[in-house]
Amino acid sequence: MDVAVGAALVARDVYPDLDVARVVAELDRLAAPLFGARLERLAPEEQAGVLNEHLFGLLSFRGNEDDYYDPKNSLLSDVLTRKLGIPLTLAIVYCEVARRVGVPARGVGFPGHFLVRIERPGRTAPPLIVDPFFRGRTLEEAELSARLARVLGPDGAFGASSRRGPPQVERESLAPHLAAASPRAVLVRMLTNLKAIYLTRGEKARAHVAVDRIASLLPSAAGPLFERARLASQLGAKESARSDLTRALTLSPGDEEERLIRAELAALGEERVSLN
Repeated sequence: MDVAVGAALVARDVYPDLDVARVVAELDRLAAPLFGARLERLAPEEQAGVLNEHLFGLLSFRGNEDDYYDPKNSLLSDVLTRKLGIPLTLAIVYCEVARRVGVPARGVGFPGHFLVRIERPGRTAPPLIVDPFFRGRTLEEAELSARLARVLGPDGAFGASSRRGPPQVERESLAPHLAAASPRAVLVRMLTNLKAIYLTRGEKARAHVAVDRIASLLPSAAGPLFERARLASQLGAKESARSDLTRALTLSPGDEEERLIRAELAALGEERVSLN
């Protein structure tokens, strides 16, 4: 699965006439000035320095801190045009340019803030972690540990953040969150961001499209089917919703998930009776 192509296809849901091949070719164009630099021979810190100067210095890519939740920040075609993005989309640009010039960079699905890892030769030492949202700044283990502790909160549960929480987490707890994200995981995270933005803006039809893409990427997961069903129901597509909910029950959802699915099905059944 090609992340750049997938991200361009996500953008084409918003811009039906978007030329996917042209979007990918733009990444080739961005990387072209570095083709003769032989970055594969450099240490990761030097590779990051060259990439940072090129992308954030010469080309002026930057994180959109002024309007973080603008959906354009999550659409690759807009990011390439405006040179503005969020951590995830800037990481895609960073990794795609890096890959084209021989730098082994991959996205990292760090909780709350997508990052990039650059592998070291032989992969015997920890990778170099950089933050493309802040001009490719290098992040040391202590800062990463503190960031994760703030996300996990004092009881170690996501979403329970507290300033009084533990200042750090153990190295063993940090390592899984620095693993390279699969292309599928990157695209699901992109679509999940878009879904949340569209729902906040009341754009349920666009949110439905985003969830539909997530369901396609995760065909064995009940959660996306449940979400798609709820949005379909709100948009008036009751039979589509019923079909998704019925399918979700066959995918061995968790107990709480199954309870919600059955409740939604029951509500649809009652609505059908009242209409008759």
